[in-house]
Amino acid sequence: MSELRFDGRVAVVTGGGRGLGRAYALLLASRGCKVIVNDPGVTRHGNDTTEVPAQDVADEIRRMGGEAIANLDSVSSPEGGQAIIDTAVSNYGKVDIVINNAGINVNGPFADYTWDQFLTTFNVHVGGSFHVTRAAWPLMQEAGYGRIVMTSSIAGLYTSATNLAYSVSKAGLMAFSNVLAIEGADHGIKSNAIIPSAVTRLSEGIDTSNFPKMTPEQVAPTVAWLVHESCTASGEMFVPLAGRVGKAYVAETRGAWQDEWAIEDIPARLAEIEDTSQQVVFPPFPSGFFDHLNYSFEMARGK
Repeated sequence: MSELRFDGRVAVVTGGGRGLGRAYALLLASRGCKVIVNDPGVTRHGNDTTEVPAQDVADEIRRMGGEAIANLDSVSSPEGGQAIIDTAVSNYGKVDIVINNAGINVNGPFADYTWDQFLTTFNVHVGGSFHVTRAAWPLMQEAGYGRIVMTSSIAGLYTSATNLAYSVSKAGLMAFSNVLAIEGADHGIKSNAIIPSAVTRLSEGIDTSNFPKMTPEQVAPTVAWLVHESCTASGEMFVPLAGRVGKAYVAETRGAWQDEWAIEDIPARLAEIEDTSQQVVFPPFPSGFFDHLNYSFEMARGK
């Protein structure tokens, strides 16, 4: 098996100073990639600190013979996103890879939650992914090449209590990735979502004492493959955790059809509506939206 390398490639890794982002940055750099390690050094709740983990990781990469630049800008503003991409261009002349990994979590029960708390988390996950990727997008279009990873979560797939903003943000990033996969296809740009899990700072407050080995290093190879030039996947969701790598997707039941429905028809045919024995899947890329419509249209036409 030949080694997959990233010589000549330039990657931006947001939230690259700790946890998963650090593992991504180190792995890519070890395979020849030039890396912009972005991390402002905030707490898991987004509060300022005096820490500079991005610089620590960049220094570590240089000590092992790689190339890296630390960037401390926040992803949560358009100006910050542009500054991160500008750092890549000014130092290395381009950007080939964007791994949107930056994240915080301000959690709490919905009854006590405020809109400001919601936005604090949303603006980092969804806003940050927008700002950084939007700044890189025209450069990738012009180059005819790009690899993008959006970081979703188990919370985005299945949600969890007291985790509203985080769950909503992570669910939104699945759709974000799919749109970019479709729009980027004609420009050599591929986009995928990662649904990782590892014991990191965001695991604080969770009893992980009985968990198996769950390290960022177990996740990093999947992400690295998704941003490699040989990767053919786009518009997909991969799930790496505790040594397992799977694929997530949306499925529907075949459902029931009749020309007109009364309210009472729904419970009368509920078993047929909910029957999972004939599931259908519409991959988002390249045409899941219209494939979904056409499937229902064919039932209506009696096919």
